[in-house]
Amino acid sequence: MQTLVSSQTDEDFNKAHTKALVNEIQHILKPDEAALISFSDIKKLLKPKNEVYKGMQIVPIRLIVGSEGRFQDFDNQFFPKSKFLKTRWEHIDMAHIQDVPLPPISLYEVGGVYFVRDGNHRVSVAKSRGVENIDAEVVSLQSEIKLKPSSTKEEMVKQVITYEKRVFYTETNFGDITDFWCLDFSTPGQYDVIYNHIIFHKYYINMDKTEEIPFEEAVLSWFRNVYMPVIQTIDRHHIMRSFKKSTKSDLYIYFIKYWDELKQKFGNDFSLDKAAEDFKTEQRKHTLLGKLKNRLAKWHMKRQTAAEQTAQN
Repeated sequence: MQTLVSSQTDEDFNKAHTKALVNEIQHILKPDEAALISFSDIKKLLKPKNEVYKGMQIVPIRLIVGSEGRFQDFDNQFFPKSKFLKTRWEHIDMAHIQDVPLPPISLYEVGGVYFVRDGNHRVSVAKSRGVENIDAEVVSLQSEIKLKPSSTKEEMVKQVITYEKRVFYTETNFGDITDFWCLDFSTPGQYDVIYNHIIFHKYYINMDKTEEIPFEEAVLSWFRNVYMPVIQTIDRHHIMRSFKKSTKSDLYIYFIKYWDELKQKFGNDFSLDKAAEDFKTEQRKHTLLGKLKNRLAKWHMKRQTAAEQTAQN
């Protein structure tokens, strides 16, 4: 009987491990899509406020999307990626086969999805066996952002950016004031930067006034006199050609920071167009340097390979 069970657990692990290998091959061009999500990465992304102990709960396994410490050992379906996991994995599989009760796992919940604190192997075996729910001790991290359990990390980043845009437009009334709805970014946290730009612009305008202007007027003034002139300069100098994965608003933030550095160095009279030309020149240098480094790396690899082949002969 023990031999039969051992043979079954060996077969179960090999099937699960093979599925992980197949999943990796299917996502060879986009490996991040097959990766288990790191709890630390999502915590940095969502910036949750408080931890609340929720106690024992029955959690749907489909909502468990990542791990605190073992995200490199399993794929996004919790299939084992390494044969080093075999012994522990098979012990838990044997417990399932023999109906031996297992202790509850420990989970973090944030944004409506769960991450394993303790019990990664138990989740892996349960998923492989088609178990739908699992007993867990849950600690919840409070966040207003809700994530979709089927999402990759990249998709979760987009969900956070969408949430941040909605909050920014709602709280500032930016779209109704400017009639501009395309203030888009490729990374989180940039709407806070824009808000601070508007506040600074409002402070700057009020320096020459006896009566403080309303926030709505500052928004429109910043949009017309700061944001749009920078965007028009970016368009005029075709700077977007070198930043194909960025948005124009991304470029606004890069460029306005670069322009400020130039003004601190050469004086406030340093024009937008001069800054744009200087920005393009610096970008070309970085691009050429990157290409040179890649060529040197390839050359070094070829020499190393040739040396190894000579040594073998």
